[in-house]
Amino acid sequence: MGSIPLEFVLFAATLAGVAILHQRNLEVALVGLVAISAYKWIAFDYGLATHFLHEWKLVLNLLGLLLGFAILARHFEDSGVPDLMPRILPDDWKGGFLLLILVALMSTFLDNIAAAILGGVVARKVFAGRVSIGYLAAIVAASNAGGAGSVVGDTTTTMMWIAGVPALHVTDAFIASAVALLIVGFFASRAQHRYQPIQAAPRRDAHVDVEELGVLSVVVLTRVLATGLIIGGAVAGNVLIEFPALGAWIAVLIGGLLHPIPWSEAKNAWKGAVFLIALVLSASLMPVAALPPASWHTTLGLGFVSAVFDNIPLTALALKQGGYDWGMLAFAVGYGGSMIWFGSSAGVAISNGFPEAKNTWQWIRRGWFVPVGYLLGFFVLLALLGWRPDALKVTLS
Repeated sequence: MGSIPLEFVLFAATLAGVAILHQRNLEVALVGLVAISAYKWIAFDYGLATHFLHEWKLVLNLLGLLLGFAILARHFEDSGVPDLMPRILPDDWKGGFLLLILVALMSTFLDNIAAAILGGVVARKVFAGRVSIGYLAAIVAASNAGGAGSVVGDTTTTMMWIAGVPALHVTDAFIASAVALLIVGFFASRAQHRYQPIQAAPRRDAHVDVEELGVLSVVVLTRVLATGLIIGGAVAGNVLIEFPALGAWIAVLIGGLLHPIPWSEAKNAWKGAVFLIALVLSASLMPVAALPPASWHTTLGLGFVSAVFDNIPLTALALKQGGYDWGMLAFAVGYGGSMIWFGSSAGVAISNGFPEAKNTWQWIRRGWFVPVGYLLGFFVLLALLGWRPDALKVTLS
């Protein structure tokens, strides 16, 4: 269509369809992937099969993490630990604010998907099941903000680390993340408090497997151990073999020796996983050979692009091109995906448990503070440290 490759038109139509027909997002994403693939095939792109084979590890990783962490969420929720959180969190809006900070802290050493899911489980408990879409957007933003400055907190930062970017360079993103988290936390927590105040104490009818003397029962202990195993397996798999999903699933199976595996949770999460994979594969088929010249202006724009375009190929292109400020880029592509629910794997994961979050218009409307936090965080980082590009270039397999 003129100077615009047809792949981009088809991808834009797919994203528009997902945004408008949010109750049919899986069907729209699959139709979009088939349409883009068919056009590639008709256009005699004989590298199509090779391309899909090249993406096998990414696909398995996303599928494994989303399904595995759904099981993690069930273990964590049934352990009774979330029911005790009102005793820890303040009783007013500051309780919601503290929960977002805890989510961000978890994401610095966990995968951001796990941090978002655990945050959603706790929010469901402490807000009596009434969690606003704006607060869900804030949970995703907090998980992505925490992961942006850690080389084990997000797939994109891990890619940078493996490519040779020093971990300390990536930690610059924490400056922007802290500013964004303050903005998002303040407005989201106050809005959530108006929508549904936090519980002041555990419900009397809440089922918590804790004996009167405070000794953990066998049920609680096995659930907590199963949760810890999955978290540890994902972290170990990421650090040791660059495959967190494999580590997580080995831990799921080992945890099955302690407590029955809730397979139904994986069944409930598969649609969200397939949806995300379809969007990621569609994005990977776009004819993007290089990004615009590296600059802070380009980096700022990539944050908004990552809200609709998978940040993994964006990061790969940036590493191949070189010349970026990696801390600034880590924040942009990591946090930027929070602006729309399908812009990051954490957003897709949390929408599996909260289907109402798939309403794109409401996500943008109720989560208006997410892009505001992005802009303020980005420019504070730029003002404090300036644009500090690195000449690193890598050859990606």
